[in-house]
Amino acid sequence: MKVNQIYVNLPVKDIQKTREFWTKLGFTINEQFSDEKAVCIMMKEDSIYVMFLTEEYFQTFSSKPVPKGDTAEVLVAVSLNSREEVEHIVNTALANGGSQHEEPQDYGWMYQNSFWDLNGHGWNITFADISKFPAE
Repeated sequence: MKVNQIYVNLPVKDIQKTREFWTKLGFTINEQFSDEKAVCIMMKEDSIYVMFLTEEYFQTFSSKPVPKGDTAEVLVAVSLNSREEVEHIVNTALANGGSQHEEPQDYGWMYQNSFWDLNGHGWNITFADISKFPAE
């Protein structure tokens, strides 16, 4: 089986602030799936999307309560094309209201940095050069 697309759905408190945050990070909005209750961020056109839904709207899809901000339900890992892109995204997130999740980690073949977004969702941003992966 192969997946054609992925839509990650996450609850948020403020759609407009979320829209502005992710636009500042350089991502495009899919307006076709966005309105006052949701904003669809295109991570990779035609295949990877994040649907940020108001908490009220999110609750129409799940009977479980929305976490109150003192818990972590999910950490989303995103791979980019270079270490510089990783740093750019994380630094832009931090400059626009995000907070540092963990300190950067450099494994030689893989580099990662991470942040919590405005709504407390965790994002691990990585770059890996598999050709440098240690044999043993």
